[in-house]
Amino acid sequence: MSMPTPTAVATSLVEVQNLKKWFPIRGGILSRVVANVKAVNDVSFDVKRGEVLGLVGESGSGKTTVGRTVLRLIEPTSGTIRFDGHDITHLPKPQLRAYRRKMQIIFQDPFASLNPRMTVGDIIAEPLVIHNLEGSAQARTERVAELLQMVGLNPDHIRRYPHEFSGGQRQRIGIARALAVRPEFIVADEPVSALDVSIQAQVVNLLQDLKEQLGLTILFIAHDLAVVEYISDRIAVMYLGKVMELASSKDLYRSPKHPYTEALLSAIPVPDPTVKRERIVLQGDIPSPINPPSGCVFRTRCRYAIKECAEVVPELREVAPGHFKACIRDDIL
Repeated sequence: MSMPTPTAVATSLVEVQNLKKWFPIRGGILSRVVANVKAVNDVSFDVKRGEVLGLVGESGSGKTTVGRTVLRLIEPTSGTIRFDGHDITHLPKPQLRAYRRKMQIIFQDPFASLNPRMTVGDIIAEPLVIHNLEGSAQARTERVAELLQMVGLNPDHIRRYPHEFSGGQRQRIGIARALAVRPEFIVADEPVSALDVSIQAQVVNLLQDLKEQLGLTILFIAHDLAVVEYISDRIAVMYLGKVMELASSKDLYRSPKHPYTEALLSAIPVPDPTVKRERIVLQGDIPSPINPPSGCVFRTRCRYAIKECAEVVPELREVAPGHFKACIRDDIL
């Protein structure tokens, strides 16, 4: 798929084209590749400067792999990744280091991603040391205190350890660490899914405030559609390694064009008990990414599937201004 419009390319901070990430499965005496897990299979999208792009889908759809591959934490199998107009897909590690400062990640599990043997001050200061920022130890300490305050934590807790904080506070520490090097782009990999519901809104509000305050561009990965709707400007819906639909948050929720998005939205609880909405239950489980269905990967669970769906791989195409879907049928939704 080509990028949506020339204007989108001009204003995009991150552009991903035809991205694939296959994990080889080896077997036999010689450990030959006997199959591939097609975690990400021909994905294209862009993230405009200053926007939050939500990436949603069921577990196993490839969302996290996309986020980590875009940051080159995982090497892509094929495709192109551009950051600020520069192709970083095959940049050697020394040259890639300069871009590491501009791209950061917030991990899903705030406890597993923080070193339990390091104090909070050392954890947040580590990126500053690695990138040789804030020259003196005193300057680094001041920057850490500033970051702790920025994420709503007490700067006096700089010498405490991760286990002394709650889950929500630990995630704030992870956010502070990501912001330490003043990045332009952040991949937030399900940053609230490991937290209590009561804490999730606080962390999402914090990210929203930081985005406005610092002019951040965010790829927000999640499976909770209600959270994604609140924070995202645009949303990409993934299923089995492919993008099924891409649209503005408002358009996607008001008028979904793909059957998979329709089913996901029908599962969102409605606060008003008097409002009745049809619940679309998807039959069966997600097929294996080792051997995905022919044609449209969603066809085995789609209530609108026809014979041609097994033969044609649908392109992600524009069906309304700024609204893209990967489905051959225009007579539905």
